[in-house]
Amino acid sequence: MKLVIAIIKPSRIENVREALSSLDVHGMTVTEVKGYGRQKGHSEIYRGAEYTVNFLPKLKLEIAVADDRVDAVVTAVRDAATTEKIGDGKIFVLDLLAATRIRTGETGPDAL
Repeated sequence: MKLVIAIIKPSRIENVREALSSLDVHGMTVTEVKGYGRQKGHSEIYRGAEYTVNFLPKLKLEIAVADDRVDAVVTAVRDAATTEKIGDGKIFVLDLLAATRIRTGETGPDAL
């Protein structure tokens, strides 16, 4: 099992959700986060004063998938989240050692 973690622009969440639903991936956790990468924030003007926004709002998606579905999920997230502009985000894939469905006690890939 793998844990796919994606950091994306908030405006792309519906596209990603639809892409994952088309793959029959129906479970994910979404967290509002802030951060910066190569773009290092940006400047904004508020009431005539310019100020720098160092941490930009993003969404962190966590999706647990079976090993054989990782490539399809990563491709779907990448294709749905891209705007082809700086700040589109990143995707990380980590090993997931165990999973347990609380309601039924199922473990491993059956719990996903």
